[in-house]
Amino acid sequence: SIRQALASANVGVLASGDPLFFGIGRRLLKEFGADHLVVFPALSTMQEACARFKLPWDDMNMVSLHGKETLHGPGLLLGSEKTFVFTDRHNTPAHLAQQLIEYLKLIEDEVLLAQCRVYVAENLGTTEERLFSGTLTEAAAHDFAELNVLIVTRPRLADENLPLFGLSEEEIAHSRGLITKDEVRAVTLHALRLPSTGVFWDLGAGSGSISVAAARLQPSLTIFAVDQHPDAVANVKRNIRRFGCYNIIPIQGEATAVLCGLPDPDRVFIGGSGGKLSLIIAQAAKRLSAEGRMVVNGVIGQTVAEAPQCMAEHGLKVELSRVQIERTTFPETEPGKVLNPITVMTGRK
Repeated sequence: SIRQALASANVGVLASGDPLFFGIGRRLLKEFGADHLVVFPALSTMQEACARFKLPWDDMNMVSLHGKETLHGPGLLLGSEKTFVFTDRHNTPAHLAQQLIEYLKLIEDEVLLAQCRVYVAENLGTTEERLFSGTLTEAAAHDFAELNVLIVTRPRLADENLPLFGLSEEEIAHSRGLITKDEVRAVTLHALRLPSTGVFWDLGAGSGSISVAAARLQPSLTIFAVDQHPDAVANVKRNIRRFGCYNIIPIQGEATAVLCGLPDPDRVFIGGSGGKLSLIIAQAAKRLSAEGRMVVNGVIGQTVAEAPQCMAEHGLKVELSRVQIERTTFPETEPGKVLNPITVMTGRK
């Protein structure tokens, strides 16, 4: 072994590409320490592939799916204008392209489906090297060599530069005033303490304003926005398309019927329950991860009374915050507007 050989001599380890770029260098540093290691890097696969396709890569996102299961590939591959992907025999370019096609059809984004481009470099540096570039549809139908790397590009969205936190009610598509108000949204997101990765259930999502804010704050979080009303789900899709929140998966259906098909959540927000609040809380609390949190916003007295009791019965520690918002302008040219008080109820394990 390397450790045994080091007892009597220096040891050279040959590795392809740059050993500190998704290579063996990280393991060697961990095992032997930086003081005992000298690195002579060669060109990485990423550098080689981008050179072949003449794509600048200083602004490119990197994703490794090698040997990994991914919950929602489109959220990773469409999060930036350019994404470099390390594939494997399961996460092949054709399979990933098909996932993107299905997701873009789900959110009804035919424009982006036509505009996305796929670049695949196969067997780089060998006599069997082959380069592919084309649409998602062309890539999904292509047979690629097992040794390959993938690049996915998409156009920049007009609203991509809007603030990550602080989108207003006017900017978010909604119907009949059914949207979590700006100030309450801020308090709710604070109560959720969103993790950087994991699963977030937004139940009774409405416009999807909480989902959109969560998606922009934590782009590696996978978000399921569930609502039983078609107009609400249409607004969620509209907001996904506008703000590029491709880590949101919209689902139309009654929450108690669809939750069994979703992965276990790390965070749950209940904005609407369709009269089944206690059942939804029971299902969600049972599935919540060890460090999970559940937040329920209540306006009517029945919700404020029922939610904390139900969360406590299912083993959650509950805290309540009552939020009263009054909006005025300066100078006050018209009377201030007092919004309905909201109780933000947080349950945690």
